[in-house]
Amino acid sequence: RLFGLSKVVLAALIKVADEEKCTLVNETKWQYYGTPNTDGNLTLTWTRQALAAPKVNIEVWGYQETGDSYSENWSAEWKYLYILAKEIPNSGNFSFLPVPAEEKYNTWDFGILRITPSNYSGGQSNIPSIWSSDHALAWHLGQDFRKDPSAWATAKCIDWEKKEEKLPDFMKEIIDCPCTLAQARADTGRFHTDYGCDIEKGSVCTYHPGAVHCVRAIQASPRYAAGQQCCYDHTGTQILTHDSTGGSTPDRGHDWGSPPFLKPPRIPGFSHWLYDVISFYYCCLWSDNCQVYMKKRSSSDCRTYRPPRAASAFGDPHFLTFDGLNFTFKGQGEYTLVESGLTSLRVQGRTQQVHFPNGTGAQVTGLAAVAVRENNSDVVEVRYSNDSNLQVLLNQRVVDFSEQSWLDLKGLFLHSAGDQKITAMFSSGSGVEIRGIGGFLTVTVLLPEKFMNHTQGLFGVMNDNTEDDYTFRNKTTMSVHASPQQVFEFGANWAVENGTSLFTYDTESLLNDFVYQEKHNASFLPVFVPHEDPADPLVEKMVLLCDSDPFCRFDVLTTRNLEVGNSTKRSHQNHKLLVENLKPVISCGWLGHPNNGTKNGTNYLLGSTISFACNQGYALSGAKERTCQVTGTWSGDTTTCLCVNTILFGKLSEISLAFCTFFFFQMRMPKNIRSSY
Repeated sequence: RLFGLSKVVLAALIKVADEEKCTLVNETKWQYYGTPNTDGNLTLTWTRQALAAPKVNIEVWGYQETGDSYSENWSAEWKYLYILAKEIPNSGNFSFLPVPAEEKYNTWDFGILRITPSNYSGGQSNIPSIWSSDHALAWHLGQDFRKDPSAWATAKCIDWEKKEEKLPDFMKEIIDCPCTLAQARADTGRFHTDYGCDIEKGSVCTYHPGAVHCVRAIQASPRYAAGQQCCYDHTGTQILTHDSTGGSTPDRGHDWGSPPFLKPPRIPGFSHWLYDVISFYYCCLWSDNCQVYMKKRSSSDCRTYRPPRAASAFGDPHFLTFDGLNFTFKGQGEYTLVESGLTSLRVQGRTQQVHFPNGTGAQVTGLAAVAVRENNSDVVEVRYSNDSNLQVLLNQRVVDFSEQSWLDLKGLFLHSAGDQKITAMFSSGSGVEIRGIGGFLTVTVLLPEKFMNHTQGLFGVMNDNTEDDYTFRNKTTMSVHASPQQVFEFGANWAVENGTSLFTYDTESLLNDFVYQEKHNASFLPVFVPHEDPADPLVEKMVLLCDSDPFCRFDVLTTRNLEVGNSTKRSHQNHKLLVENLKPVISCGWLGHPNNGTKNGTNYLLGSTISFACNQGYALSGAKERTCQVTGTWSGDTTTCLCVNTILFGKLSEISLAFCTFFFFQMRMPKNIRSSY
């Protein structure tokens, strides 16, 4: 993605090949340079063949945002600062001993390096270039930083805190975090892996010690374009900044930016660095003031988080609705899986006839293409190509994911994983996952709670009631105990209507089958109930493979293919696991330790217990243990730790008061009454 910032056009957040970028060797050393025990030479490497020049220059660039925050004059700028190395051999390696930059430059603490052919002047735009990663420019800061980096960073941290006090509170409008790691990884319509802390890549969580995985909210908040981050430990429990510096930290600037991307704080990566990352260096990494940072970037808990609902279609094909109804519909044509008037969401599926291993046609079908759109977003279609790989079309044109895995599109983000999986994430929070498994497509749709009672199609009415999942276009319903033939009629009713198709018809066969014919092929009659013959040698193998899975058994019998059955079984298991992971979880919210005391436990979900103890010289008052209850509240009274001396003095005072009161009343009684006691 190319976008302009001031006078320079910069390629930002694009997946490029290793030979097209330069590497800061031991990047941590670059960003800690000048702090205690961090000195010596720094090294930069690159692929010399990437620049057709015998000599190169290495430039330093700085980033800033100027103007009034959240106003029309708020603007971003990448500024060329100076040449670090001039006319050096294009050897692919450069080492140097950093010295403080000139005073007019050494206040820039966040930036990037650029390598260019030496025949171009410094700062010239639109020329062959190799860029480094964006990083903290500790290595070029002034003598005041090197003399006392902690004091320098403390002053910066305090100044950042003062600026934050004047900015609007973005925390009120960001989505709450999922309660568990399982939820966070399952809610793919609203959350995506944070590349800085990925359990699939070894959990290298530099900024979140103790975490094994973090996710970020995909969409920025509506008004302030802020981001949410959620981190989890090895038990799957969310880590909160109240308990650990490794906790989840929300962001004033969303790390991935947000449309229209060109104005602060929506600049991908760089706004986030300016407001949330370099300040972390000030307060936490270059000085010991992390409590200041955590106060302004405290974790959100999960008390208001509501997991999405999931519906899936897989195999030849089988459907599991948002409410949990399951059925098999083997029509041949194009059908509405789900649509919603709430956001004009449409998810359509195309089924085609399955063939036996010998090449002849079977009387069953499978999903061959899925197309999606919401409101006026781009249209995305996923289908099998001739080489049995997934092919993605964007507005009817093939998309190449060979150089990048993430696309920012109109109204949605699109992610391609290496395991035959495409995920579309819409601005409403709805998500559509499409996988290629065993020659069929598997599609899963995840919808947030706001879609309740706003869906129709083969995935049913999402309302926690399976009784109306067989709802026809005319709003009439059919019993959930309907026969396979009646279910077939229900499915045919949801054939895509002419003029509403999202699909691409770029071959003669597609035109003949789906444009010049009806969207539902009424002449194709599938197998409704396959016969299970004990004498069939395939049955024994089927039983061993499928056990009691009805969809697996169905597909083995109708396709005569154990691989198809195995793929169906895997898809069914994946869906059941997804539904299990997305079950709602009750949270009672963070519970702190009492003043002058400690607590044991950092899990605040249903059934968890937090215990308390007091420091020496203090006595515990209230509950020694508190348990998270089904009501979402903590059991027991608030725990406090009281000074023992205060308690002793208080008890003596009570005794003295009682004695004085007794003496006072004694003196006021008539003598004859007093004498009777």
